[in-house]
This record gives sequence, structure tokens and C-alpha cells, in this order.
Amino acid sequence: MSLRLSPRAVIRPPLLNSRGLATATHLPNLSRRPTGVVLLNMGGPSTTAEVYDFLYRLFADGDLIPLGRYQETLARFIAWRRTPRIEHHYEEIGGGSPIRKWSEFQATEMCKRLDKLSPETAPHKGYVAFRYAKPLTDETLNQMQQDGIKRAIAFTQYPQYSCSTTGSSLNELWKVTNRLDPNSEIKWSVIDRWPTHSGLVKTFAQLIKDKLKEYDEKVRDKVILLFSAHSLPMSVVNRGDPYPAEVAATAYSVMTELKFTNPYRLVWQSQVGPSAWLGAQTSDTVKSLVKKGQTNIILVPIAFTSDHIETLHELDLEIIKETKVESIKRVESLNGHPMFIDALADVVHNHLKEGALTSNQYTMQCPMCTKEVCSNSRRFFLSQ
Repeated sequence: MSLRLSPRAVIRPPLLNSRGLATATHLPNLSRRPTGVVLLNMGGPSTTAEVYDFLYRLFADGDLIPLGRYQETLARFIAWRRTPRIEHHYEEIGGGSPIRKWSEFQATEMCKRLDKLSPETAPHKGYVAFRYAKPLTDETLNQMQQDGIKRAIAFTQYPQYSCSTTGSSLNELWKVTNRLDPNSEIKWSVIDRWPTHSGLVKTFAQLIKDKLKEYDEKVRDKVILLFSAHSLPMSVVNRGDPYPAEVAATAYSVMTELKFTNPYRLVWQSQVGPSAWLGAQTSDTVKSLVKKGQTNIILVPIAFTSDHIETLHELDLEIIKETKVESIKRVESLNGHPMFIDALADVVHNHLKEGALTSNQYTMQCPMCTKEVCSNSRRFFLSQ
């Protein structure tokens, strides 16, 4: 995994949404206990002082980066070795990751919409639970208990499911719940994937259309769209992880919305270490296209819901800036786009209406997976 960031998100203020929803206005029932909506994500260090702890937690997670029986020892060594360089990357782009600011903004704005869309489950209170940075899952659960939450939705901010991301976050939530809420006072349901949700697809399509307008009309339909997603170790892919197929489904849905106006490919970024990872790599693909004279390229971070190190440093600085080709661009990230906030609220609203505990896909463990923690966490969420 690439662990980098860029100045764009740090200095870019949230895009406040002034649009009203096409629904009747309802005041939340303040006498009712809030419905908690917890946005799950990887997270990122908000300051350079948090970099080591972030790296250690990340490399200690065998769901994300399997390192074998010496996982924890290797994690401490790798974190120590990489910290100075990664701290420098964060300093280059403003001194910290914007992912917490964006996630908290998204949670707040989403819940405002939910109070109007679903007054019967209002008021809604948004939370953020990061896997590797503050606020960590246990910190968030403690706050929820203090707030008197009894009904909560774990809402992954990885639209495409992977055992390494959503799976890891849910495993952690199960473990923390066992420790802090052994009597299951909080009842959970899970939004574990939403790769082809119409609001997500339409937002990506609109952002691509906006970026295409920056090209001359004579070449606009020839601009290559590179949908870039975080790569996975092939050891994870080969045990049956659904992530590659779900990312491809998002990209195909976006191209369908665009009526396939442009050539496109799905590429993968942020490989770490010498083991085999899913390819082709984003950086290698861009270099190869440029060598062939194909320099009108738009990068689309298709698996990320906000700016963070993979978009702001890896894509913006290491690929686009270092390539020194002006016609290579990146679409804006979803961040606080009003269409995206509407989509988040719609996903949760539909989940509440349907009353399902999880998706049908979540009930199936990866065919080659033998991890007991994956079985146990599934059993917990499906028993709610």
C-alpha cells in the first residue's frame, strides 16, 4: 500500500451543500434514541506525529497485508523503517491526511438528509471509525455508548467489498464489540458493499464529464480514462476475494452512464513489497501510454470516497506531476460533492427500508478462506 498524501485536500475546504432534497421537511423526533450510522474506513494520520502508529497498525493487519507468523514483529520494523519517508510525504502536502475531516463532514451532511428521508428512524447521528488511525473503532464505540445508541448501521466507505478492507473493519468491530459491549446492547446491521449504486455511479460520471471539458473538443472523445483502484496481493485475490470483480462492476457502470464515449481501462495502484500484486499498475500503465504518444489521460480514483494519500500524493505528485505532461489529469474526488452526499443518504435510507442485516453476498466467506475470525464476525452480524 502506498502511504502518501498531497496538499490539495488539506487546503481545499468542504463543498457545503445548499441544495434542498425533493422531499417534505420533517423535524427529527428528539425524544427517540438516535440511530447511529458509522462510516468505516482505513483512515490516515491527521498529523505527522501519528504516522508511526498508523503504519504499525496497518502492517500489523494480516487481513490487509499478510506477513505470516511474525506479522507483529515485522510490522514494527517496517513502520520504523518507513516512518521518516512517509512523514516527509505528509509534510510535502500540508502535514496531515484530510480523510478524517472529509469523513466527519460526509457523516454529518448525510445524517441531515436522512432525518428528512427517514423521519421514522430519526434522529440519525453520524460517526467515523477508522481501522488504523484516530478515531479508532474502540474510541467510536465508547462514544456511541455514552450517546445512548442502541441501533447502529456499520456503513463501509469502501464501495467495493474486500476482505482486506471492509472485511478487516468488520472483524475489528466484532472484536471490539465483544470486549466493550459483551451483552450486545447496540444492535447492528451492515452495509457491506454498494459498487453499482446509481448515486455513486452518476457522481463519478459527472466528475468525469467536468474534467473532459478541459480538453479540446477535437480530442475529447479520444481521452483515455484510467480507473485506478487500490491493488491487492494475489494471495488475497486467489482465495476468492470479490474486490476485483466489484471494482470492475463500478467502472463498467460508470462507462454505461457515459455511454462508452471514451476508451478506458481498469488499473491498480499502491503495491507494497516484493510479492505479486494485482496489475496492471497505474504508474506503469501511464508511462507505457506516454511512450506510445497517448498523452490525453484522465485518472479516476474509482475505489476511494475521499481524498487521501493515494490520490493526493501517489496520483497527483508521483504520477501526474513527475510525468510532466499537462494533458494527464485527475478527476476531483467525491469528498463533499452534493450528489455524493445524496448517494450516501440514499444507500442508508434504502438499507433502513429493506430491513436486511447484511447483503446476501456477505453471507458467503471467500471460498479459500480458513480464518476463524471471518466466520465469527459473520456469525455475529447475521445473528443481530
